[in-house]
Amino acid sequence: MFDLDHYLAALGHTGPAPAPTLETLRLLHKRHLMSVPFDNQLNEARGTAIWDGVDIDVDAVYKEVVVGGRGGVCYELNGLFRALLTRLGYEVVVLSAGVRGPDGSYGPDMEHLFNGVRVDGEWYIADVGYSGPSLIEPVRVSPEPQEQYGTSFRVLEGDDGFRYLERRPRDGEWGVVHRFRLRPRAFSEWLDADNPQLDEYARMLAAHVTYIRGRALENGQMTLTGRRLLIVEDGRERVRVLVKAADYEAALDDILLRTRSAAA
Repeated sequence: MFDLDHYLAALGHTGPAPAPTLETLRLLHKRHLMSVPFDNQLNEARGTAIWDGVDIDVDAVYKEVVVGGRGGVCYELNGLFRALLTRLGYEVVVLSAGVRGPDGSYGPDMEHLFNGVRVDGEWYIADVGYSGPSLIEPVRVSPEPQEQYGTSFRVLEGDDGFRYLERRPRDGEWGVVHRFRLRPRAFSEWLDADNPQLDEYARMLAAHVTYIRGRALENGQMTLTGRRLLIVEDGRERVRVLVKAADYEAALDDILLRTRSAAA
């Protein structure tokens, strides 16, 4: 079912498969985030087994997400993107991170799954499966600030062995998105290993389900957490709480790329 040409066309590319360059990676990464939304709604039915499908059936997920049009979670979207990049000739590895919470604490090290891509000898974070706000294009693993549409990113190395992805909006301060180790992960670490911290985290998520949806814009991102809508444009952030049902449904239509007739 996985179809390279169809996948590229869905991301707006026509003609022969592009060369595995940094510019191609940037373009496909942004278009993926704009056209394939993040949506964790299916996690409610998955309960505490949210990582059981981490080693995705590429054909099945491709049919549901790219062809069928549903959103997905981190390992689904990044798994599809990894398959695409691998077929284009990129060097890609699986990485994982613990996301920084509002209180400054971090989730388990394998809470979030994304891709590391090496281009011209340098590593880049390629993450099309994060709800946001975060990167729109790949970020080089470097402490040098890198601006994307008014928002800056950098990756700092701590004394604890972690690297920290930091984000700074326009007129804002640096803040950590997540921390990770620059070493490839194996799916067996989720599926076969005994990981009490990850299991406890899954039980917590199952007991307190919050729907999170997100999609990139041409110059920013939209993230809907419950009824809290965060919009980033040119590095500037604004927040609305969508009390009215019509406003909430309109935001879902926009993020999930639903037509009014399909959503009705």
